[in-house]
Amino acid sequence: MTDDLIARLSSDLKPVRPMAMHRLLVAAVVVSGLVAIVAMNMWLGMRADIATAPMTMMFWTKFGYTLAVAVLGGFATLALARPIGAARWPWLAIGVLAILLVIGAAWQLMQAEPDDMMPLVIGGTSLVCPWRIVVLGLPVLLGAILALRRFAPANPTLAGFAAGIMAGGTGAWVYSFACGENGMMFLALWYSLGILIVGALGAVLGRFLLRW
Repeated sequence: MTDDLIARLSSDLKPVRPMAMHRLLVAAVVVSGLVAIVAMNMWLGMRADIATAPMTMMFWTKFGYTLAVAVLGGFATLALARPIGAARWPWLAIGVLAILLVIGAAWQLMQAEPDDMMPLVIGGTSLVCPWRIVVLGLPVLLGAILALRRFAPANPTLAGFAAGIMAGGTGAWVYSFACGENGMMFLALWYSLGILIVGALGAVLGRFLLRW
């Protein structure tokens, strides 16, 4: 009798298409990322030298670091969204990326004049930079969490953390178009802090909202 009941209940089940679920997550991130871009323009506006900033190495360093963290966090999120999913290489890649950035920051500081060293580390916006990244990353985090509720992560906390890193990287990438700081160590410290805060928020939300 029990076997018959199970057979009847499972007969109408349709397989979930992984690519369709992945597209759902990507769509949620893209839409919420556009919300973050609009919010940044209304709140902070583009940096004053946006016309010439792309000619500098630091502009592309910020652009590349934040975008790479967002993409790698996205790969980790997609992997961890599955019941048997595991993600190792995205975390290793993010670690290598952070180490390379710190090495580049150390080189930049060694080349700088003594009076220029602290501005390259602290800048003029270190107290607000991480929190601006958090604010701009929140729409992406919420969109990702809502999409992940359709998945079945084996570790909701870690999946939420991955989504937070993806969202934090996206928020940092959006913020980089408003930020005029030119220090690699500033980027390594304060941008990374903002990304990690969003990651922590994602872990908390994932623990409570992604359980199944």
